[in-house]
Amino acid sequence: MSRRSDCPISNVLDIVGDKWSLLVLRDLMFFGKHSFSELQGSEEKVATNILSSRLENLEKEGLVQKQVDPSDKRKKVYSLTQKGKDMLPILLEMMIWSSKYAPETNAPKDFLDRAINDRERLINDVFKRLDG
Repeated sequence: MSRRSDCPISNVLDIVGDKWSLLVLRDLMFFGKHSFSELQGSEEKVATNILSSRLENLEKEGLVQKQVDPSDKRKKVYSLTQKGKDMLPILLEMMIWSSKYAPETNAPKDFLDRAINDRERLINDVFKRLDG
């Protein structure tokens, strides 16, 4: 993919700068979703073609990997690569920022408190669960 500039923020936006890519990463990271149908079932109701496109791009960029579902060879399952997992601190900061400026959002209070007050342990716990 060609980049708009050498700016690191612009580079990240080239990869995940649309609404849906970050939500796919959120669902894989925090909600344990792995199949296309699980990802499509999110409350934001992403269209099938958009979800396919975002998954393809995230896979091409190395944030997500697609594998055959061991329980049903006809299906694919998606998981985060290390590069995708490394987005965790960014997503946590987005949650913290949102809870500060849009307090009506529904981030679980205990999770949000950990993100603010015990960030490193929370990051380690999420990594362990993802690697589990």
